[in-house]
Amino acid sequence: MTQKLALITGASRGLGAAMAEQLALEGWHVVAVARTTGGLEDLDDRVKSHKSPGAGALTLAPMDVTNDDAMRHLCLSIHQRWAKLDLWVHTAVHAAPLTPAGSLDAKDWDKSLTINLRATGQLIPMVEPLLRAGNGTALFLDDPRAGQKFFGAYGATKAAQIALARSWQAETARIGPRVLIETPSPMPTATRARFFPGEDRTPLTSPRDEAIRLLNLL
Repeated sequence: MTQKLALITGASRGLGAAMAEQLALEGWHVVAVARTTGGLEDLDDRVKSHKSPGAGALTLAPMDVTNDDAMRHLCLSIHQRWAKLDLWVHTAVHAAPLTPAGSLDAKDWDKSLTINLRATGQLIPMVEPLLRAGNGTALFLDDPRAGQKFFGAYGATKAAQIALARSWQAETARIGPRVLIETPSPMPTATRARFFPGEDRTPLTSPRDEAIRLLNLL
């Protein structure tokens, strides 16, 4: 198989959707994972609307990254069909509402831990063999909010996710797969809108432009 294969976790909106769309338009086959079926279908419609002769394809995978069995089955299916991955972009994240650390909601805290940290720790061992088979790259997106006021749940669990990715990066520096960690430019995403309501979004970078910039690093 000569066509490149990418797995995007968190592909229904924001930067994840933009990365999936751009890769597909550049001829990749993209396995797009997200819980929101409607968002994945919108992504598929946008890719098909371009009608580019060199466009790739999408495989929509509406599932929750915290469902270990579902993700394990997906990775097995990728192995059986393609035997490798060229790229994994992990954008799935839970953005808990801003709140003082002394008022953390238990459900939001647990959800932040489960999505931002535990799911990442479960996915790395599943995806690593596929990336090694394809001499591939894993891309993580940092958002350094740890220690900022009111960002307790999001900042702590996102920082822990990136710490895990940095350990994986150091461990695989010589043997692969390649692990990249980048900090995207501020974008007018739904996540940022929750953190900064009423912000002037005019100077923010579009997810499409940021997707192109990040993909150029590959």
